[in-house]
Amino acid sequence: MKLATLKDATRDGQLAVVARDLKTAVLADGIAPTLQRALDDWHFIAPQLENLYGELNSGRALRAFDFDVRQCMAPLPRAFQWADGSAYVNHVELVRKARKAEMPATFWTDPLMYQGGADDFIGPTDDILLASEEWGIDFEGEVAVVTDDVPQGATLADAAAHIKLLMLVNDVSLRNLIPAELAKGFGFLQSKPASSFSPVAVTPDELGSAWHDGKVHLPLRVTWNGALVGQPDAGVDMVFDFPQLIAHLTKTRNARAGSIIGSGTVSNKDSGKGYSCIAEKRCLETIADGEAKTPYMKFGDTIRIEMQDANGRSIFGAIDQRVAQYQFKKARHA
Repeated sequence: MKLATLKDATRDGQLAVVARDLKTAVLADGIAPTLQRALDDWHFIAPQLENLYGELNSGRALRAFDFDVRQCMAPLPRAFQWADGSAYVNHVELVRKARKAEMPATFWTDPLMYQGGADDFIGPTDDILLASEEWGIDFEGEVAVVTDDVPQGATLADAAAHIKLLMLVNDVSLRNLIPAELAKGFGFLQSKPASSFSPVAVTPDELGSAWHDGKVHLPLRVTWNGALVGQPDAGVDMVFDFPQLIAHLTKTRNARAGSIIGSGTVSNKDSGKGYSCIAEKRCLETIADGEAKTPYMKFGDTIRIEMQDANGRSIFGAIDQRVAQYQFKKARHA
């Protein structure tokens, strides 16, 4: 099943069911007004959405219309939780190696995770608005899962059963702001602006045999300014699978329906697969030549992140965005 949230006059948009080929859609307003509402009562609502999905794919759905990704918000335009891991430890190792810093052995056994801003996600084709190029604008191609209610202390088996949807992510990062923030010893804040998500969220069964062991075993294609810069396999070198990430998150607390857990930057040890964030490319340059040469993103740059099945068909639709300059608005006084 494929689900999207379409723009309307509200913050949370309208839930739509999207055909497997991403060509048509139908509003699910008679079943659930929003994706969050569906997740809140998933066991009751999901079968109804599945029925509508079957009708749409067979051409029997009433009120079906052409699906336009430009009308999409993020599948969850705002969420109760956005926790991003760093499951591809190769990425962390490269960053530390470029800084000539030792990596603690625990990084291979205990997941890294931070809690990002979840109140204002960006739609898949909306501009990434930022005030300054000097902040070091970077993209990060990731995979994420969405859960229903996960209880505190969930086992790995329990955690796996609570994965209801998967999405792609562009976890926008401001690299030049990160060092000062991390030096404070309190984690990311200003260096992690709003993230972007794929046009549709899909149920695990849509991935077929590519979904197993709590991982998505498919390449993630990343295109920067029209040039393919990476297609690392999301199922390779993922040290911590999604059930492990969820279990880590819920060790001491519940995760409520609509929680989003990210994989972190998809990264393969085989550098021939390219990269899904500029920082990794710069680290490889620093290790090889003593300095980074690839610049960060500029205003007007474009980024496209997509995942295709074995037959070359887009699964989630594409994150396809442009970086643009944000203009601060003057405060309005009464």
